[in-house]
Amino acid sequence: MQTFEIKEDFLLDGKPIKLISGAIHYFRMTPEQWEDSLYNLKALGANTVETYIPWNLHEPTEGVYDFEGLKNIEHFVTLAQKIGLFVILRPSAYICAEWEFGGLPAWLLKEKGLRLRSTDPRFMNKVQNYFSVLIPKLVPLQITHGGPVIMMQVENEYGSYGMEKEYLRQTKQLMEKFGVDVPLFTSDGAWDEVLDAGTLIEEDVFVAGNFGSHSKENAEVMRKFMARHGKKWPIMCMEYWDGWFNRWGEPIIKRDGQDLAKEVKDMLEVGSLNLYMFHGGTNFGFYNGCSARGTLDLPQVTSYDYDALLTEAGEPTEKYYHVQKAIKEVCPDVWQAEPRTKKMIDLGQYPVTNSVSLFSIKDQIMKPQETVYPLSMEEAGEGYGYLLYSVELKNYHRENKLKIIEASDRVQVYVDGELEAVQYQEDIGEELVVNGTSDKETIELDVLVENLGRVNYGFKLNGPTQSKGIRGGIMQDIHFHQGYKQYALALSEEQLHAIDYNAEKNPSQPSFYQIEFELADIADTFIDCSQYGKGVVLVNGVNLGRYWSIGPIRSLYCPKAFLKKGKNEVVIFETEGREIKELVFSEKALTD
Repeated sequence: MQTFEIKEDFLLDGKPIKLISGAIHYFRMTPEQWEDSLYNLKALGANTVETYIPWNLHEPTEGVYDFEGLKNIEHFVTLAQKIGLFVILRPSAYICAEWEFGGLPAWLLKEKGLRLRSTDPRFMNKVQNYFSVLIPKLVPLQITHGGPVIMMQVENEYGSYGMEKEYLRQTKQLMEKFGVDVPLFTSDGAWDEVLDAGTLIEEDVFVAGNFGSHSKENAEVMRKFMARHGKKWPIMCMEYWDGWFNRWGEPIIKRDGQDLAKEVKDMLEVGSLNLYMFHGGTNFGFYNGCSARGTLDLPQVTSYDYDALLTEAGEPTEKYYHVQKAIKEVCPDVWQAEPRTKKMIDLGQYPVTNSVSLFSIKDQIMKPQETVYPLSMEEAGEGYGYLLYSVELKNYHRENKLKIIEASDRVQVYVDGELEAVQYQEDIGEELVVNGTSDKETIELDVLVENLGRVNYGFKLNGPTQSKGIRGGIMQDIHFHQGYKQYALALSEEQLHAIDYNAEKNPSQPSFYQIEFELADIADTFIDCSQYGKGVVLVNGVNLGRYWSIGPIRSLYCPKAFLKKGKNEVVIFETEGREIKELVFSEKALTD
């Protein structure tokens, strides 16, 4: 059995080892992709793989756990060992990772006033419940038990959020209570304020840094910080940013491969590194994160390509070969090889088979919750996707003043089935003037609220906009209306099966489009969304994620594993009143 220690060097079986690692998030790709991705990391010259573990994915409903399919962390780690890689795990309650709510489950928001990432007993009790299930699965995978896991993270970039050392201490104690005995670490930015706030160096928890340039300068900051605390630990960048994530409506961010290779070489000369990301993958479903800039919440795109060394689909990039060469120059004895490649295929185009308006089938696919005052998205359902509020207002046969108070994130207002307004967080609350149908005594008001993704980093983590749906209410004239029907639309398998395509269609309303087709062969591909407005695409029941006409990404990656030889079904939920006529595949990603 091998040993791993952290002294003045990382020591494997008592001998110094330089950790050359890359980040691969098992949950951002299909299990069928894991082996090629891990092999390509090994072929790069790496000896370690790193991954986060997202709490919200594994405990989607409080007390209900899921470790199947792409959530099977044990299988991923075992496969890494088989390929010859060590593993660094980051199972902290919070992960950031440009992932919905930074990995925190939406159901935490049902507890009013709960303080996240703190010693709030309610929060720590829920962390303990989660760790009591997760950590025992990881214990046998540790190097101390014959597995490949050499380190685990206590918390992620806590110094960029808080400074409550007792919270870090309690988290560490929980991990140890449930059997973690490999070295523990924290990772923070490379400057004194966050290192002081976010580390447990006084309790011998290893300190790693996160940065993506100025390698030697940042390494020196880390070295001096550790020296002030009497430590001579090795330097490691736990997140060496080789690219960046993207947001809707903004240009794609790219990083020059030769520039990255030079910086990687500098970093390896002074320490160890983990390339973040090696293979980015995809934010399937509703799991994309959201940035916060001032008063604005800026949702991130479905693709987590990250301009990484492998593309979203797993293809080696030019950047891969530049970094591979740089590693060899600093570490001439590493094993390297040609990476595996794959071919993306255009699978053709197929006409829409059926379509139906959401409004005509809402009572068939969902049981409404009727309340006096509106429910939030977390109260009404799982907290992801959409929530439709249906309200009956009195028609005063003149201009009716309406306001939607405290809602997140995107609101579409329909009056008697016609789109009246679209509001975003920055203008929700502005007055609307609506006219009902002249010969009716009531106004049918439908308000579709979309959760665009919860903030995953920064000061808004505990903010009110993390709770989605309508928190305040709907005002008619100057009073709050009472009486709501709420339809939680998470696009579950049950909801999809309940769609009646024989009901009324109305392309001007939020609608479902069904495409049924047969495939003689299957392959990795992309779905062309360039003619669509906004919505999501589901392939054989699997939610590929969101598309949006504002770009910069105009396609959705569809792994081979989601398709079938023979009959396939694609369902598109389109919210913008654009009538969809066909499904078009592409052999490449479409971007601005």
